[in-house]
Amino acid sequence: MQNVIEVRHLTKHYGSLKALDDLSFTVKQGEILGLLGPNGSGKSTMISCLLSLLQYDHGSIQIMGKEMSPDCYDIKAQIGVVFQEVAVFEELTVYENIDYFCGLYIKEKEKRKQYVWDAIKLVGLSEFIKFRPKQLSGGLLRRLNIACGIAHKPSLIFLDEPTVAVDPQSRNHILEGIRTLNQAGATIIYTTHYMEEVELICHQIMIIDKGKIIASGTKESLKTLISTKEKVTVEIDGLKDTIVSEIRKLKHVEDVIYDGEVLYITYREGKHNLSELIDYMKAKKLKYSKIFSEQPTLNDVFLELTGKELRD
Repeated sequence: MQNVIEVRHLTKHYGSLKALDDLSFTVKQGEILGLLGPNGSGKSTMISCLLSLLQYDHGSIQIMGKEMSPDCYDIKAQIGVVFQEVAVFEELTVYENIDYFCGLYIKEKEKRKQYVWDAIKLVGLSEFIKFRPKQLSGGLLRRLNIACGIAHKPSLIFLDEPTVAVDPQSRNHILEGIRTLNQAGATIIYTTHYMEEVELICHQIMIIDKGKIIASGTKESLKTLISTKEKVTVEIDGLKDTIVSEIRKLKHVEDVIYDGEVLYITYREGKHNLSELIDYMKAKKLKYSKIFSEQPTLNDVFLELTGKELRD
């Protein structure tokens, strides 16, 4: 697959602050790239540079094989952007909004009409075409925002937090729509704070922090980077401190947290941790109501690599 995006040594300063620190990466055609990072990590700055909305200090950006610049209108016509903030016209109906944004790129009347209806069907707004934005729920408004950004059938799409503050049904519909766009050939850059969404739809994941790429790869490869290899949860009441201390000393145990009702154990390695823990608890005649094991999630990866301290 050819590279749709090629970034080399991208650097951007805001005064003495280095917002982007020598970033180099590629995005291949047909991929969904999940872009993750804490608040202030440089995600928005990077996307603004990619779209030539912001001038950078050093490096190069090629999109679709061509050096990106503010006047690359032929490339920009192939890009769709859906920002986190909903940007539609309140005085226009759903249909009129989508038609307007599609018309910025598609001038042929019949073709534009077909594209507008394709977008309406994709996001599930067929019953709301005569509604105005103020009449729509939050989920419907998000779907309208997406339709306006992708109606011209771009081959490269940037989606910034498209499911924020929507109900589970709308979130599921939006994610299915993103899959459909990707299956039709679109390359997608997807930013979100919902790690489970990235695990569901993204082929590649890139985590940036303090302007640097700190990890990239598939969700499987990223999970090999952290110390936690298994998590065991036990619902159990009345554990003595001495027992908790003994569990902490068991083989492969990395950390133990007990809140009085639930015991959380993380392991750094090992294949038989759960069975060995059960054997230990039987030997101690400990009674528990529930016990289960799970592999580390992308959220565990993110927190271990970026830290747990709060960000602005």
